[in-house]
Amino acid sequence: MQIPYILFLEPNRVWRTYPGGKKLDIMEGKTQPEDTHFPEDWIGSTTRAVNKGREHLIEEGLSKVTIGGETQTLKALCEKYPDALLGAAHVAKYGANTQFLLKFLDSAIRLHIQCHPTIPFAQKYLNSNSGKTEAYVILSIRDEVREPYIYMGFQHPPEKAEFKRMIEEQDGKAMLSCFEKIPIKPGDVFMVPGGMPHAIGEGVFMIEIMEPTDFAVRIEFERGGYVLPESSRFMNRGIDFAISMFNYDPTPIEMIKERFFCKPRVLKTQNQSAEYALIDEQKTRCFSVNRIEVKDCYAKEAKTFYIGIVSKGSGTIVTGGQTYSVNMGSKFFIPYQTGPVTFESKSGMEIIATFPPE
Repeated sequence: MQIPYILFLEPNRVWRTYPGGKKLDIMEGKTQPEDTHFPEDWIGSTTRAVNKGREHLIEEGLSKVTIGGETQTLKALCEKYPDALLGAAHVAKYGANTQFLLKFLDSAIRLHIQCHPTIPFAQKYLNSNSGKTEAYVILSIRDEVREPYIYMGFQHPPEKAEFKRMIEEQDGKAMLSCFEKIPIKPGDVFMVPGGMPHAIGEGVFMIEIMEPTDFAVRIEFERGGYVLPESSRFMNRGIDFAISMFNYDPTPIEMIKERFFCKPRVLKTQNQSAEYALIDEQKTRCFSVNRIEVKDCYAKEAKTFYIGIVSKGSGTIVTGGQTYSVNMGSKFFIPYQTGPVTFESKSGMEIIATFPPE
């Protein structure tokens, strides 16, 4: 099979416990956009979604690609042609998978307060070399949301025994008293390391980048009218397992902004265009994220494969003698073997590019 220079990624909506996704419906051109339990689009995913009651859907979460009229999962394609798509060095270290998970996320409500494991925790208790450190790129906020926010870290850390009581009794007021709202706005980029409690506020549309797992413990059992099955609260383990995952260090808002909000750093300029590092090894070694601002043309060379999302504007991608049109919401996988590509736009275009760990 001849691997295309660019693999364009179709919508890959995934069921979640919370409602949202109206923005995604609009981007996909649906005539009656609405919020449902499919608020996420998993992009270039080789990671299977874990949903109670949907275990029979063995390909849920896995992105699909069509080449020469044949549709298959990206995971299967990577297993067939690992060196061409991912590169031999990546495959030797991580196997035939991308080693990160990328999503669009559109929340209609505030998400559950939750926590994900660090790598050492996952290695010790979950038989995994990946935890679930995350990063968010905020794209937009719904018009009706006046003061967008996230919860992140304990500004008022509870004692473990008291925290356990809050969860067992579902004392929501006491749980929220452990946090202060952290204001966010479009353009913000920040990290959420494993072990840090957090929740995305309502009305947030963002790109989410994370380690390639679906690990999470949730300490609120009901959100948006949906009650989590017991096995979905603490990853089918007990409450003591769940509360042991949390980092209880006090994290004032100013500390969160200083340590975990990311400031763009210029990597390269070409004519009027430029590439910026949003997340690099200074923040995490799990993945890296760049923003490419195209105001005329920008030639991009990479030492690895990567996944791109057009987050603003429209333009073209030129490679291998072929020209491909893209616009806001376009998602594409650039295989390792493709080599340099050129992004062009007369009206302006922004691309969020995500790269695997070294």
